[in-house]
Order: sequence, then C-alpha cells, then structure tokens
Amino acid sequence: MKSYQVVGIGNAIVDVFSSADDSFLDLMGIQKGIMQLVERERGELLYGAMTNRQQAPGGSVANTLAGLGNLGLTTAFIGRVHDDALGRFYAQTMAGEGTDFVNPPVSGGELPTSRSMIFVSPDGERSMNTYLGISSELGPDDVSDRVAGSAEILFLEGYLYDKPKGKQAFERAVDLCHKAGGKAGVALSDPFCVDRHRDDFRRLVKSLDYVIGNEHEWASLYQADLSTALEQAAADSGLVVCTRSGHDVIVVRGDEQAIVPVHRVVPVDATGAGDQFAAGFLYGLATGQSLAISGRMGCVAAAEVISHFGARPETDLKALFRKEGLL
Repeated sequence: MKSYQVVGIGNAIVDVFSSADDSFLDLMGIQKGIMQLVERERGELLYGAMTNRQQAPGGSVANTLAGLGNLGLTTAFIGRVHDDALGRFYAQTMAGEGTDFVNPPVSGGELPTSRSMIFVSPDGERSMNTYLGISSELGPDDVSDRVAGSAEILFLEGYLYDKPKGKQAFERAVDLCHKAGGKAGVALSDPFCVDRHRDDFRRLVKSLDYVIGNEHEWASLYQADLSTALEQAAADSGLVVCTRSGHDVIVVRGDEQAIVPVHRVVPVDATGAGDQFAAGFLYGLATGQSLAISGRMGCVAAAEVISHFGARPETDLKALFRKEGLL
C-alpha cells in the first residue's frame, strides 16, 4: 500500500484566465476585483465570452499540494471532476505535477467540472467568477480508506463545510487518518465561511491536530480580539497558526510560541499566498522542523508565489529554503 506524506481534500476547480478591459467588465456586468459565485448558465456565458483563454488547475488545497509536490513530498488529492475536457485536463495536470489525483473523473449526467473564470485587467486586478459545479458534490463515498488512512498529514479545506456531503467527507477523512495514527488539520478558508459554520468549526478545532487561519478568521471564530482568540484557540487545538497581512506570523503549540518575521514584498499577483504559506509550513511540519523554521518556510513559499502570476510556485522552493539557511 502506498503511503502519502500529505493528502489534501478540497474543491477541484480549473482556473481559466482571460485578459479583459474595464469596458468589457461593464458590458458583462462583472464586478471588478472580487470573487463571485455564479450559476451554471452564467458560467457558460462568461466562459464562452473569454478570449485567449489560459487554464490551470486550482482550488485552495490543490494549490498547497502543488507546492508540497514542488518540495518533493509524496502527495495525493481527494477531489471530484467530471469526465469532460476540463476535468480530464485537471486530473492529468495534477498527476503530471506529481500529486496522485485518486478519484477518476465522473462520467454520466452529473454537473460539469468546476471552474473559475478570471478576468485580468490591464492594471493587474483580477475579477473571479466561480461556478462550483461537480466539486461541490464531493461526499463521503469519494474518500477511500486506502488514501485517507495512509496519510501522515491530512489537510482539509474549510469551504467543504458549505455542503452537508462535504462535511461528511471531511469527517470521514479525519476519522480514517486519526485511526491510522496520522495528523489532521484545516485551513479556515475565509471569515465568511467561519461565520457560516462557527459552532461546527469550534468543535472541529478541538478534534484537529493543527489549524491555519488569518487574523480575521481567528477573530471571527471566537468573536473576540486577536490575542484573546489565539489564547482560546491554543487551549482548544494542538497547533495554531495565524497569518497577518504584512505582519509577523504567530505559531502556538501548547506553551511553545514562535513569532515569525515577514519580509514585505510588493505583490505582482497575491493569488495563492495563503495556499503556498500552508505548503511551506506543512513541509516543515512533515519533515520535523521547529515551529519557527516551519513558519519561515511558509513565508518564503508565499513570497515566491506573489512575485508572479498564478497560484502555484514557478521556482524550486527547496533552493529558496537553502538560500535562506532553512535547510
């Protein structure tokens, strides 16, 4: 049986990029610079209107796994795509980048593969229109004992809690991972996601080995100022990570605390910063590094991804870690 250092579970979304000026955005009724969920019909209209399309596999946890694959860890992704052109592209590209895409594309009358239509303006602003499609149907049947039960580290996406089936998939995966002696954790995903599932997430934090969130997500979870929220989180969870835009990262495990300095860089494209922070941090965790070194690895990986377009690393992250004296 193959064992994996990190298994991720989350939304399998193809990012489709097209350049578009402000007059096109106005014409199509697209709000500039924000992420909007769209229904199937609107999604198909926007997809059809895109010129010079470029596509890349996306989804928060999948982006993190791409970073971990770049760092040479064995990884697998539990996600759901349709057996259509975009779904096959997604599965093949993930496999080509070194992450096992363990569930074959689904054929039959199901929803199409999830996609985010991203219109990039000349000023670099991105307007994202996401059609959730088949990935939002991920359920417990998609979680195999073999994969979740052979994960040293399981990484989950908070967004899965938006659907009852996703929640069941999430809980089944954690149970299988824990029974086999692995560690399971979550990225809180976004403050609105936390607002929607606050009671569930508070229970979750107590059952998980690590939780990664930003300052807004932690404050929302405990409905308190940041220091109070982190104190409460540290009492609840095994390991707590808090990222703060442009400020030090705080990592707490029991009585142990690390404050990780962040070197500010002007982003070319901020997409994927949180996903790649998680990749660097989990690499440190998987290879037995200290909290401070793991936090620094997260910051270096995040700085790399915001230095270019796209949500996945384009440079050898290990080489960057060596240059920073982290390996």
